Order: sequence, then structure tokens, then C-alpha cells
Amino acid sequence: MTPPQDRAAARLAWARQALGNDRLDLAVASVDASARSYWRAQDGGHSWIVMDSPPALDDPQPWLAIDNRLAAAGLHVPGVYAHDLQQGFLLIEDLGTGTYLDLLDEASADGLYGPALDALLRMQTAVEAADLPPYDRAFLTTELELMPEWFLRRHLDRTPSCEDWDILEDAFTTLLHAALEQPRCFVHRDYHSRNLLAVEPKTGRAADTPWWNPGIIDFQGALHGPITYDLVSLLRDCYIAWDDERVEAWAEDYRRRLLDTAWRAAIPERTRFLRWFDLMGLQRHIKILGIFCRLYYRDGKPGYLGDLPRVYRYVDTIAGRYPELQAFADLLRRYVGGHDLRAVRSR
Repeated sequence: MTPPQDRAAARLAWARQALGNDRLDLAVASVDASARSYWRAQDGGHSWIVMDSPPALDDPQPWLAIDNRLAAAGLHVPGVYAHDLQQGFLLIEDLGTGTYLDLLDEASADGLYGPALDALLRMQTAVEAADLPPYDRAFLTTELELMPEWFLRRHLDRTPSCEDWDILEDAFTTLLHAALEQPRCFVHRDYHSRNLLAVEPKTGRAADTPWWNPGIIDFQGALHGPITYDLVSLLRDCYIAWDDERVEAWAEDYRRRLLDTAWRAAIPERTRFLRWFDLMGLQRHIKILGIFCRLYYRDGKPGYLGDLPRVYRYVDTIAGRYPELQAFADLLRRYVGGHDLRAVRSR
């Protein structure tokens, strides 16, 4: 593995060459949950992002392929100005710092979610996805199994008994069935407030261009999967929560919009669609309980532990809403007890 100081030197040298400025400097723009990092380059009033995606750890080619696919459908993803895929460096459009998470509040939510739902509808109707890897039973199961390993065993220091494993497996079977019976489309997999940006129009692009907002990032893991996955990722966000009545109203409005698309024959009535939405979100949040703990214990990234209580509340609330998942909800309540999920339990 390249030492960090050598990687930094190579990144800076490449950025200077790409922009033709041997005095250029880079500043941290963001670091995500993978090995990828982003660096802001500014020169003469212009700003770019250098994406550093070490090929041995996080191949940048899937990112570039999905970027091209989404851009071709009219969605606002970062433009690419230069790249060196062998080194893992890309010079891309700077979408700014205005993430949805920073801007969302009670007053702004409808105005921000409106364009995000417009963009999602376009993703699900205009982006070809059948050739993408399938979000199938094996993939979904692997995700669910992160929770017992990293949340129960590593974070809570609890190892499920044989009887408890029966409860977990019954719950997982219910969730898998609900996911796999849904129509399948392009799935971003992380379509939420940290990966959507409110972007100001620039010269040459009309302010009322319908697909200008939001700017969409972190799409490289896209799959061909269940139609409610990205919808619930957006509306039951791991980083910000809304009351159930509002969430269900947004989801129902989106369902009605799907009825005016080519998906019409595959979209069920309200109650069944809401069940899909609920259980797809439950699968996602069970996975996230495991991922956030893995980011701490394996990857040394503690910031995600602060979001565990919100994610667990989603799991507890939705599982408790369905009789066939009540035993699962009770099991987790017993394991969590009064533990502060943001704290690392001493061994």
C-alpha cells in the first residue's frame, strides 16, 4: 500500500498537471466511509474537486460508469474534466457544500424533497439498470448479517442463542420476501441527505432547468433492485428524521406518481406499497446498525456511533408495527436495554 505522504504528493502533482498550475494547493473537501477522499482545488475564482480513489482499495471505474449513465439521463451528477484511472485520480465538478442535511428543516423540507423526488422518479424511469449487479437474496442477506456480528456481538457484547437466531432468521426471511417481490429498477443505495446537494445554477444553465437540482453523489454502488429502496433511504434518512404522517404522505404521493409511468401495472395499492416501503426501510436500517458499528470497530471512524440511536428507533418502531416481527423487536429491546448506543461498552 502506498504510504499516505506519497499518495498526497502524487495527488497534488496530478492535480497541478491537470489544471496547469504548479502552485495549486488542495484542501480537504470530504472523506467518506470508504477509502475514497475528496479534495478542493481553487484557482482564479474557479473551484474543482479532485477525487482520490485508490484502485486497489476502491476502483474508480464503477463511479465513472454510473456517473456517465446518470448524466445521460439528465440527472445532475459531477461533470468529469480529467481522470487517471490507473492512479485513481479524477478532476470533477465542484457541487459546493450545501448538502441537504445542512439545509433541511421543517420549513425547507417540502421545497428540497420535491426536486429530490423528481430526480428519483427520473432515475427509476430513465436510467437503464438491468445490466447492473442484482440486489438479490444473497446480497440482501449478507447485509442483514452485518447487524448480529457488529451491532449485537461487537457493540453490545451479546451473542445470540440458538433460539434467538431462529427469531432473527424468521425476521430476515420476512424482509427478504418483501424486498424480492417488488419491481426492480436502478437503485442508488445511498440516496439521502448527505449525498444530495442544493446547487446554484451556473452560466449557461437556466435557473429553471428541471434537473439542475439536486446534485447527486456517492452512486458508485448502484444495483438493480427493489423500487422502494431509494425512496425509503431518502424519507427515513439515517441522519435526519420526520414524523410518520409526513413520511407516509410523501411516500403515497410518490406511489401515485409511479402510476403515471411505465411502472403503473407493477405498483400495488397504498397498503401493500406502504408495507414494501416499511420493510425495505427495516432491511436497510438493520444493515446500517451493523455498518455504523463496523466503521467504528474495524475502520476507526467513530462519528457514525452518534447516529445509532436514530437508526435503532426506526428499527424498533417499524418492527413493532408488524405482528410477524414482534418477536424480533422484543429480542432487540432485550439486548439494547438501557444501553446508550452512542457509547462503547467496556469489556
